[in-house]
Amino acid sequence: MQTVIGVRFKQAGKIYYFGAGQMEIAQGDDVIVETARGTEFGHVALGPREVPDEEVTLPLKAVERKATDEDRARLAENREREKEAFRICEEKIAARELEMKLVSVEYTFDVSKIIFYFTADGRVDFRELVKDLAAVFRTRIELRQIGVRDEAKLLGGIGCCGRPLCCATFLGDFAPVSIRMAKEQSLSLNPTKISGICGRLMCCLKYENDLYCERRREQAAQRKALAPHPGGRVATMEGDGKVIAINAQRRSATILLDDSRTIVASWEDVVEQEEDLSDVAALAAIAMLQSENAPMSEERPRRRGGRGEKRDRGPRGNGEERRKEGGDAPKRRGERYEKGNRQRDGKDRRGGNKHASHDRPPRREDGRGRPRRNPSETRDGNHEGRPPQDE
Repeated sequence: MQTVIGVRFKQAGKIYYFGAGQMEIAQGDDVIVETARGTEFGHVALGPREVPDEEVTLPLKAVERKATDEDRARLAENREREKEAFRICEEKIAARELEMKLVSVEYTFDVSKIIFYFTADGRVDFRELVKDLAAVFRTRIELRQIGVRDEAKLLGGIGCCGRPLCCATFLGDFAPVSIRMAKEQSLSLNPTKISGICGRLMCCLKYENDLYCERRREQAAQRKALAPHPGGRVATMEGDGKVIAINAQRRSATILLDDSRTIVASWEDVVEQEEDLSDVAALAAIAMLQSENAPMSEERPRRRGGRGEKRDRGPRGNGEERRKEGGDAPKRRGERYEKGNRQRDGKDRRGGNKHASHDRPPRREDGRGRPRRNPSETRDGNHEGRPPQDE
């Protein structure tokens, strides 16, 4: 077992673990530790705790000493130097005409290195800028390009909720945020409403999504919905209505009453109504009674030409025999009788197939079956616009 403590070097930075050794260190103390980039001044965020040896990530560096008043004064002096270094670096960037924006400057505790944080749209060749800064400060210079979320974390600000930014106050690391989290929380998908000042999706969508998922699992375990179903009928203190919106954070529902009023009620004050099937059962019973009291099918009047009527077709047999007896032979499917001396073998008397339209020219008849008159022909037989033909 080893005794470790969690040290944080910035207000909302990551927590790094160091060995406490035999020193008595409590949560909230300031310590001096040795890191990969030099000696640093840190704040104890997690008090001493025993950790098994197999869970410790080696090598585990130990705390050098607890911070003194001289160390705190030196830290304040470094903060003043950072402001001067920021001004000088901006002048060098403007002189070199580099497409980059300086965000912050950080001195290490022992002033062995100066780190410049900047943002840029693409890659920037800052080799000449590093030479200029090294000639001025006479120490190691490091330029580090960061993203827009890291920029908001370093600068801080006020979010759309009216509170300081989460990333600049207590969030130690950035977690991936997806648009699906906004859908699960029933939020508007308008980018201006779900994006932070950095232009990315708000970090609160991530750590608030766990609450929604946990509540959804509790509802599934209880097998009952704590919230009314959107679009369902409910009963409230002010009357019955329909649910048109749900607010999961406030545990309230927006209800459109039957008298066209809109109210907001909590889930505890709303009772869901089940579908009333009494009217449907009554209508089914009435229909059954009417069917039992109705007359027989033979006594019911039928429409003329209905499917239920049976016509006396006479005795069945050969069509020729019925024709000799004075009756007409019934028409067969695909067979058509014509007046006159037309044949019934599929061909008319003109010699062509009556079913083929290309064997004869189209008939010119009016609505009464008479031959259509040529519009250029007059009643007296004279033809206008062309000479008469010789007989």
